[in-house]
Amino acid sequence: MTSPDAPNSLVIARAVEADHELLARLLQLNLYDFSDHAGYDVDERGEFHYAWLEEYWRASDRHAFLIRVGGHPAGFALVRSGNPSRMAEFFVLRKHRRTGVGTQAARTILEAFPGPWSITQLATNTPATRFWRRAIPVHFDEVVHPDGHIEQTFTIAPPVRA
Repeated sequence: MTSPDAPNSLVIARAVEADHELLARLLQLNLYDFSDHAGYDVDERGEFHYAWLEEYWRASDRHAFLIRVGGHPAGFALVRSGNPSRMAEFFVLRKHRRTGVGTQAARTILEAFPGPWSITQLATNTPATRFWRRAIPVHFDEVVHPDGHIEQTFTIAPPVRA
């Protein structure tokens, strides 16, 4: 069995309150990357604002995950469970992109919430759209909305019990 600290081991775990600061810092990196597409500005402290982070510690339908490779933080995912579940944010550090980490993490997280899903991207974020088209492990429908968002909808089947 591979140790979680092995150089290429991938671990996806639900974030707990003690992970709040780490998640907030990773979220800053995500928002920085995303600012190319969304036009976000930093505040007077040099930070991006994300209004919903605190909800991931309070609301039962919000779930935060940390992605680690070789024991080191490598990214995160924020999920809003429901009908459909939604991937609110998904981020992998550039060092780990195009290595399979993101695809494996995304699929693991999607499979943790069987049922209908919706994932959206800005039309200008073509790398994200390419990623989700590859990462979604089942057939999906795709729509380009008038507001410029691209949306994939699909259903993750519950695990087969033997």
